[in-house]
Amino acid sequence: MRLIYNCAMYLFTPLVMLRLMARGMRYGDYHVRWRERFGRFPTPRLNGCLWVHAVSVGEVNAAEPLIKALMEAYPQAPLMVTTVTPTGSERVRQLFGDRVHSVYLPYDLPFAVRSFLRNTRPRLAVIVETEIWPNLYFACRRHGIPLLIANARLSERSLRGYARMSSLVKSALRCVSHIAAQSRTDAARYRLLGAEPSQLTVCGNLKFDMPVPHDALQAGKAMREAWGTGRPVWIAASTHEGEEMAVLQAHLDVMRRLPDALLLIAPRHPERFKAVESSVRSLGFQVGTRSTDGVPGHNTQCFVIDSMGELLRFFAACDVAFVGGSLVPIGGHNVLEPAALSKPVLVGPYTFNFEEITQALLEATGGQRVATSSELGEQVLSLLRDHARRESMGTAARHVFDSERGSVGKVMKLVDRLLQE
Repeated sequence: MRLIYNCAMYLFTPLVMLRLMARGMRYGDYHVRWRERFGRFPTPRLNGCLWVHAVSVGEVNAAEPLIKALMEAYPQAPLMVTTVTPTGSERVRQLFGDRVHSVYLPYDLPFAVRSFLRNTRPRLAVIVETEIWPNLYFACRRHGIPLLIANARLSERSLRGYARMSSLVKSALRCVSHIAAQSRTDAARYRLLGAEPSQLTVCGNLKFDMPVPHDALQAGKAMREAWGTGRPVWIAASTHEGEEMAVLQAHLDVMRRLPDALLLIAPRHPERFKAVESSVRSLGFQVGTRSTDGVPGHNTQCFVIDSMGELLRFFAACDVAFVGGSLVPIGGHNVLEPAALSKPVLVGPYTFNFEEITQALLEATGGQRVATSSELGEQVLSLLRDHARRESMGTAARHVFDSERGSVGKVMKLVDRLLQE
């Protein structure tokens, strides 16, 4: 099975490179640093580093409190953070600057993995959430590198995908020192993939330990003053293709009853910023963008957030938050950021990526599920017109967030144990 896997990886690598080139036409950073994807990069004294892998922006945000805890506990150890996407890499730079060494994770090709580990020689590997790369895992075991999967989650869809090569995945998981699962459901799914009970601990979700920066609250307050403190404002965050038109239709419905309502819309992927802006303009909205206008004006009806890493301050500035990737079968995105800021949260029917967190929010009445654009418009309108309900839902959402904190401490105990061993 491993031979078949490696043959497939070599066959598909040229196609992956072509895809990178195509994406680079729209997002230039895909064209640079491509050697890193084959394990080749300068190594400024990384020998013996602590290595954290986080695929993209969401995983980097989740890993932030853990990375800061590693910096505090092991200040003398070099710290390396790998990502897969340019937006993830940019987020690492925003959060940590030159305090960490940031490179792309190599493709799971034997020679690329060998080059990567030869250049870095980590003392510990921490994989955030769900990234099972067989050659990488086998190489870590061969080099004696303890491997921890932190914040481990496994959706039903991912379980079905990995099950297609179950023998290979089971062998790869046997290379893992420990798995810190987000929930009992995630732990059970890892068991189905072949993980041993002794490898598993339920530690909760790192995102619950996410700090809420004071400057985000201040920035949110300043923006409210710029566009008018009395205006009703809602945000559609991390939206995908197929969702924006539903969101814009919902906003048209809202504006029929609340003409001064403002929509903040944040597409999930930077390469879609311009397309979303064009869609908004085509419907006749008074449009502003983060890159051009900074903040919405008094007459702005729809504001496109065409920047990365700023969602917290816009969550702080809104009255109601809709979290995207949930009206289309993407599986939903992080509902914890608006919950941490005591905002009522709306989600669509597809939330399998954050199944237990979303369910906890819904059961605590901190969130509400909607199925269509018309239902989204109805719920947004209802919440914007009902201050008491907004306050009640926001308080419940914050309570869910606060009650689940403490994951970082549990994961750090595992880190300490692995490094001592």
